[in-house]
Amino acid sequence: MYQKTGYLSEEELNEIFPDKERIEEGPVAIIECVQLIPCNPCQDACPRTAILPFEKMTDSPVIDHSKCNGCSICMAYCPGLAIYILDYHYTDTTSLIKIPYEMLPLPEKDDEVDLYDRSGKVVGKGKVIKVQSFKNNPKTYIVWVEIPKALYKTARNIKVVNNEG
Repeated sequence: MYQKTGYLSEEELNEIFPDKERIEEGPVAIIECVQLIPCNPCQDACPRTAILPFEKMTDSPVIDHSKCNGCSICMAYCPGLAIYILDYHYTDTTSLIKIPYEMLPLPEKDDEVDLYDRSGKVVGKGKVIKVQSFKNNPKTYIVWVEIPKALYKTARNIKVVNNEG
């Protein structure tokens, strides 16, 4: 389906998404890398060896979610912005997603943002909790966004809401 639409279908997403039991345990990386290109910096960067060795350099990364603690280091090294972190139990009613972000201007703490699904459809509102940078990748920021818990599997991208009309 990805080849036709440009984004993962529900079925394709289910194949790579951690199971509900793992999501309940705490923060975890989710890798939506579908381009079969020579690339493995995420595997090299993972301090817990949660990203399994590649058989071929052009394989899509496979993550052992049981080893992942959601540290975000793999995100900082991914040139394709294909990794994000989900913390399902951020609060009783919200989840937290940490997403790679390379747009300007950067969102700021407490900004309200529109939440988008993989197809580009607005699915709700979120709140920026933090904007993080990494020394090894100064062009990519990690934006921490609090989202309604019901959108934990749907929300994948953001856009700052223009409150000026």
